[in-house]
Amino acid sequence: MTNGSNPAPPHDAGLAERLLAGDPRAIARAISLVENETPAATDLLRTIFPHTGRAYLIGVTGPPGAGKSTLVDRMTQQLRARGKTVGIIAVDPTSPFSGGAILGDRVRMQAHAGDPGVFIRSMATRGHLGGLARATYEVALVLDASGKDIVLIETVGVGQDEVDVVRAADVSVVTLVPGAGDEVQALKAGIMEIADLFVVNKVDREGADRTVASIESLLALESYAPEAWRPPILRTQATSGAGVPELLDAIERFRARPSQDGDARRRVRSEFRLRELLADRFLEYVSREVLRDGEFEALLKRIAGRAVDPYSAANEIVERTLGHQTVKAALDHVGIAVDDLNRALTFYRDALGLNVLPPEEIPSQKVRVHVLPLGESSLELLEPTADDSPIARYVQKRGPGIHHITLRVENIHDALAQLRARGVRLIDETPRAGAEGALIAFIHPASTGGVLVELKQRG
Repeated sequence: MTNGSNPAPPHDAGLAERLLAGDPRAIARAISLVENETPAATDLLRTIFPHTGRAYLIGVTGPPGAGKSTLVDRMTQQLRARGKTVGIIAVDPTSPFSGGAILGDRVRMQAHAGDPGVFIRSMATRGHLGGLARATYEVALVLDASGKDIVLIETVGVGQDEVDVVRAADVSVVTLVPGAGDEVQALKAGIMEIADLFVVNKVDREGADRTVASIESLLALESYAPEAWRPPILRTQATSGAGVPELLDAIERFRARPSQDGDARRRVRSEFRLRELLADRFLEYVSREVLRDGEFEALLKRIAGRAVDPYSAANEIVERTLGHQTVKAALDHVGIAVDDLNRALTFYRDALGLNVLPPEEIPSQKVRVHVLPLGESSLELLEPTADDSPIARYVQKRGPGIHHITLRVENIHDALAQLRARGVRLIDETPRAGAEGALIAFIHPASTGGVLVELKQRG
């Protein structure tokens, strides 16, 4: 057993190859990358995914104190005796106060510490509900790709509705223990429905027969088709290993069912994981590209203060995100650099009869702007106010003419984020003040076909 915790270097090109070869250090490093949710982890998972699908995933769940860790330890011992390599994912709860976890399951499995055919990884839930850690599915992929025949997933001690193991495993083993209270109450709702096999552990205790009878009575309420799998009830005493071979035999019978049953479960698992990833990616995109710094926290305060309801807030974010896919823009004006304002006005004002608004100076750009309205758009004559202004340098280099085209957008922050996501080269990464109280930002001509394009959000 090897358990590393140091993350791999971000550009470890040989990690995937060593992982596929079953190198324990590579497995440990890969799992650390996955748990830390690094960008390198995504690249690694893409590389190894075609090499997965060979391991059989066994989920072991049940209430606290049912003896799951000892049972997993004995199952591992029996599987190794049958010549199978084993990966173990043991999920431990995270403290709601310190955020830490004891990760004590590996302590109970020290008998396998020197076995190269066994790899054990303890994981903290880190607040993730459902009995599993957030990265359990990806860690199972890593162990699968490393060549393990069986991956055992032991959940944290779960309640009635913490049933995520069914979405992560090929077979779900629900472990119960006599004398833990109302057995029927323990089997209510979801945890009853996910069981492919029931295990009554610690059968040497008083009340084991009553627990088995309670499960049987609940199963009798269900109607099973002749070809359907009816969950068997196994009796074990994990401390001595009694009943564990029979449990593994029952798992093999479940695995030997028609392949379409297993395929259907894998499709359900893939659907759940894809939906979960889409939700995560959407929230990441919204946080990174749609919402401005501090906007989410401000929105939470408005909801808490009943200034806005969460449903309207969610709809607004979705609408902004959907509109965020393409930048909606309209022509605002064309900026024309001039070296002789009076000569330019002779044409635009006197010959064409265009109205000229009073000029506005922009000290930061050392330019004087003369706006000539044209319906919804306008022309802007740009007159330098100093020899070192950008407009003066432009005229000296290229002569008078079109300096830039300005496109009007509703939200310049969203527009810049979308363009940045598409790889557009920006001159201004963040908006700055422009004429008439507007916010402006320029796009580099290298991305626009040689034309300087300005984005503008009206003040």
